[in-house]
Amino acid sequence: MAANLEDVPSVDLMTELLRRMKCSSKPDKRLILIGPPGSGKGTQSPIIKDEYCLCHLATGDMLRSAVAAKTSLGVKAKEAMDKGELVSDDLVVGIIDEAMKKPSCQKGFILDGFPRTVVQAQKLDEMLEKQGAKVDKVLNFAIDDAILEERITGRWIHPSSGRTYHTKFAPPKSPGIDDFTGEPLIQRKDDTAAVLKSRLEAFHKQTEPVIDYYSKKGLVANLHAEKPPKEVTTEVQKVLSS
Repeated sequence: MAANLEDVPSVDLMTELLRRMKCSSKPDKRLILIGPPGSGKGTQSPIIKDEYCLCHLATGDMLRSAVAAKTSLGVKAKEAMDKGELVSDDLVVGIIDEAMKKPSCQKGFILDGFPRTVVQAQKLDEMLEKQGAKVDKVLNFAIDDAILEERITGRWIHPSSGRTYHTKFAPPKSPGIDDFTGEPLIQRKDDTAAVLKSRLEAFHKQTEPVIDYYSKKGLVANLHAEKPPKEVTTEVQKVLSS
């Protein structure tokens, strides 16, 4: 149930109203972001979301919130998870279908982390077709595995503050030590070369056929994801304004 509007501060109401007015002239966009871990999708998606007034659909988060809200699809998803099974493609597509009906998704969406397989891509297309919609663009964050390895395995974190460092791009003043507290830095379990290698292998095996699937439809835009974030943002804007 939405909050009573009388209780919402005027500034928030006006800000939202202005945002919606600005959004009303924007073209609808339904976008899919594809890229390996560390390719910069997480940096670009909030920028695209704000620029085009889209909703960001991260399937992992959506599944968790559907389970927490005990929606009929969420209950089914929880049953599968409790048994240690994967949530079926139809269920995930159903949850995306539900999410798309929200007012925040009126102008379209950014899908991140789905589809991971060609079957999922086909099911997504079928669901959109029923709504008279389609995917407009697939942004492929193309980047060399070696560059990713350097990006990710160089990341170090100060656990209590969340401050991040990078051995090459943003090193701490003293190796392995937080600049402010002098406490030791740690590396995330996922940020080691061995874990990255297996994640990349899985990504290439599963997801490259998805890129081929959308390429045949002429929807894929290949971005130079190894460039600095600002340059990638400029590339994205060019692709989406054409």
